[in-house]
Amino acid sequence: MDEMKMSRHLREAYAPEDLPRLVEFVNAAYRGESSKAGRAWTTEADLLDGQRVDLQALQELLPKDGRSTILLFEQGHELLACVNLRRLDNDMAYLGMLTVSPHHQNSGLGRELLDRAEAWCRDQWGTRGMEMTVIQLRQELIQWYQRRGYHPSGEMRPFPYGNSRFGLPRRSDLKFIVLQKIWTRS
Repeated sequence: MDEMKMSRHLREAYAPEDLPRLVEFVNAAYRGESSKAGRAWTTEADLLDGQRVDLQALQELLPKDGRSTILLFEQGHELLACVNLRRLDNDMAYLGMLTVSPHHQNSGLGRELLDRAEAWCRDQWGTRGMEMTVIQLRQELIQWYQRRGYHPSGEMRPFPYGNSRFGLPRRSDLKFIVLQKIWTRS
């Protein structure tokens, strides 16, 4: 096993100490020039300007009821990746904000974090599946998730136009496709 994998660890984010670092990390990975340092299909910079997330939004993702968490994938003190998980009901969880540092993309880290996020939801919440939303124009990203067992549910959701908290759209045809993966409980 290579040295980088051995020193990686997964932990839950603990507000408020982790949140300012997460805001910077997520925004740099999704938007602007820094996001283009990774693979072309992992950035939203051609579709959206502005922020991907802010401090208030992250605080709202960490309610005290145990129905949502942000997992951090770190190596030492370096943040490599993160993901938000939210329990929707007894059977399903929602996966959002899967973020891999542009400098660590194409290393299998995203796949590993996705696998560990699914296992976390099964082990912690006993869910039988996961859903997510992806901007429908991000076909390479949708295909990446499909190769990992996620499939379109048939549902589309509107993009929150007019709410700069989610970014500034560069196009007028954005909407979300809902992807789902169902597993059996062990």
